[in-house]
Amino acid sequence: MTTASSLAPTHNSASICRGCWDQMRVPIPIRGAFALPFRAFGITRSKMNPNICTICERSFRYVKKQRHISAHATILFADMRGFTSLSERTEAIELSEIVSLFHDRCAQAIWAHDGIVNKQMGDGLMAIFNFPIEIKDHARAAVRAAADIQRHYTDALDGMSSDLKESRDHRLGVGVGIHTGDVEIGEFSSFRSDFTAIGGTVNLAARLESQAAAGEILVSAETAAQVPDFLSASETRLLSLKGLEHPVEARILTTN
Repeated sequence: MTTASSLAPTHNSASICRGCWDQMRVPIPIRGAFALPFRAFGITRSKMNPNICTICERSFRYVKKQRHISAHATILFADMRGFTSLSERTEAIELSEIVSLFHDRCAQAIWAHDGIVNKQMGDGLMAIFNFPIEIKDHARAAVRAAADIQRHYTDALDGMSSDLKESRDHRLGVGVGIHTGDVEIGEFSSFRSDFTAIGGTVNLAARLESQAAAGEILVSAETAAQVPDFLSASETRLLSLKGLEHPVEARILTTN
């Protein structure tokens, strides 16, 4: 079984919006003195990734003049395990700190590999790799980010009290699902201006995450084929997933 410790992290920091540059070849300053005039017009760094700007969030309707585009991307879902049991015996303030810690560790890992935190959903999140920042090897970037999520969150748990490390029925940790394929990216709501991704690729990544135990990363066969050096010796698991007629093959990456 492949372990997360075999994957090395990467990191970069940009002075111009990498999304605007990759998508439109427009150099929008997001750091330093040149960024100040843009801030006056409400153009700041995006909360999805500090290396892109808020123009990227509104680019479909106001810049691209279309609602959505087709793209090839890797989608990552991550969710806390043991959270329900933990919430039954933990004070609200302490519980919120644990959720914040989870989101912080996930965001740091995703940003370090040029992904974006597209959605945060309570004790879970969705990330996109290869839009708006173009990543040649986005499947590898997503797997590395997932490994970092597991490693960073495990390290954070080690600093918590022992009663928080184990929930009553399930080990406290993170389950991750990753899938690569074609998606539709754009604005799909009339009252929200930020973009997201939809389609079968997104649904399968979410289904894989739902089957991942604490400390596990479930990687689809399509994603695994892009990173054979990482996952060729990993365990294979056949999964019966909701809404899918045939079993789906997944590779298992663990933090152990």
